[in-house]
Amino acid sequence: MSSSRSGYHHGDLARALEDAAMQLLAEKPAKEISLREVARAANVSHNAPYHHFADRNGLIKAIAERSMADLLALVREAIAASPDPRAALRNGGGAYIRFAVEHPNAFDAIYDPTVCVPGAPTETMAPLIDGLEEALGEAALAAGLDRVVDAVGFWGLVHGLGTLSAAGHFPIEVALAGYESAVDRMLPTSASSP
Repeated sequence: MSSSRSGYHHGDLARALEDAAMQLLAEKPAKEISLREVARAANVSHNAPYHHFADRNGLIKAIAERSMADLLALVREAIAASPDPRAALRNGGGAYIRFAVEHPNAFDAIYDPTVCVPGAPTETMAPLIDGLEEALGEAALAAGLDRVVDAVGFWGLVHGLGTLSAAGHFPIEVALAGYESAVDRMLPTSASSP
């Protein structure tokens, strides 16, 4: 086999396949991405993906995990860059909403229950989910709210607003304004920004 497509001799093939899949994910939903298409985009033989992924779902799980890592990083960065607890909660949630709207296919892949099975995430996805829960929970706690109850509430709020906005039900500016209004109403006045 002397075909250029049969010999991928440089770099990390698994990473190249994931990168190709992530590029495709920016253009189309995960459910429309095939292993053959990913192989073509990575310029490797159509059998190459099977050396790293048992099936299409294995590849989709990998790009869902990468997408969740990206989402978590954005939320953590937004929280860390905030001047006070109220801003941290606003900015962390705002980053989540923006990700949902700006990367709808990645967002859908993260929360596809056939990819990330509720209650049974992959070994890679589990700590990412915990990290997101922790980031939102710590922001809620720092702002003066009950961590467990309010972290779930805030996660549901930002998830719902992001999903609705990404689906075109209202513009992102409306979603962000609605979220900020909810934060202002839910936080105790002692957690107000200076």
